[in-house]
Amino acid sequence: MLNTLSDLDLRLIRVFLSVVDAEGISAAQSALNVSQSTISTQLSTLETRLGFRLCERGRGGFSLTPKGVQFVQASRHLLQTVDHFCLDARQMGHKLVGRLNLGLIGHAAISANARLSQAIARFRQRDEAVTLALSVLAPGQLEEEVTNGQIDVGIGYFWHRLPSLDYVALYTEHQVAYCGADHPLFAQAGRLTSAQLAEADWVWRSYPLPEADGPGGIVAQGQVTALADNMEAVAVLILSGQHLGFLPAHFAAPLVQQGLLAALNPALLHYDVTLHMVVRRQASRSDVMQAFLDDLVVAHQDG
Repeated sequence: MLNTLSDLDLRLIRVFLSVVDAEGISAAQSALNVSQSTISTQLSTLETRLGFRLCERGRGGFSLTPKGVQFVQASRHLLQTVDHFCLDARQMGHKLVGRLNLGLIGHAAISANARLSQAIARFRQRDEAVTLALSVLAPGQLEEEVTNGQIDVGIGYFWHRLPSLDYVALYTEHQVAYCGADHPLFAQAGRLTSAQLAEADWVWRSYPLPEADGPGGIVAQGQVTALADNMEAVAVLILSGQHLGFLPAHFAAPLVQQGLLAALNPALLHYDVTLHMVVRRQASRSDVMQAFLDDLVVAHQDG
């Protein structure tokens, strides 16, 4: 009867499972690189240690006993647990261990994503064994998930200034008003005034935009006939030719080059948005989070 587990027992269990997977001793020879007689001896040793027969083997072929079937399941569970233990033990030797959940808004400027990539590269050069989980979310969902703790670090647009969060400015995004090629005002784009746009239908963000209240008196709420929570949705509505709307200049540039969009009056109808790195305010942050925040700040300073 097996009362204690030794290294030998683990080796014998692995041999047994190899035979099971190969469906016989003869077929397991090449995988184990030993003779059939050696494998048979090892199986007999394991059965002696256990106190019961695991399989039938001989002229009638290979088959598991009822206890052998149960032992297969127990053995696979054991080896999986051992493998997880070994992985955890190896990771404990690293200075930084754990998981970091990152969230960001979609369609950020190429330069902004490049700086995030640089921060990740810096972080990966540390002595770490960290799983990075990256999610792309709409601004409202991003702020909510940072607040409730599902996201550790958020990078995007945040219109609230909650006392439970810390905000670090990273970069500024320039927003300009556009119309689609099928819009009646497209031919006059580039020199339109606010008065000319007074009767137009607009698409607006479904979340607050305090920055848009600046110069130009941009849009009165009575003119908003469509709402969207991300810039891709805004672009679809503008391209329909039925709505005017604001898009980040970097995002709209390829569409302008293709003749699908035109800026209404970039000197007048524009605003700038500051995007932040946001984390929950805590008395002490994990070493993993603090290290990544440091690398993110440095990457944006270098940029």
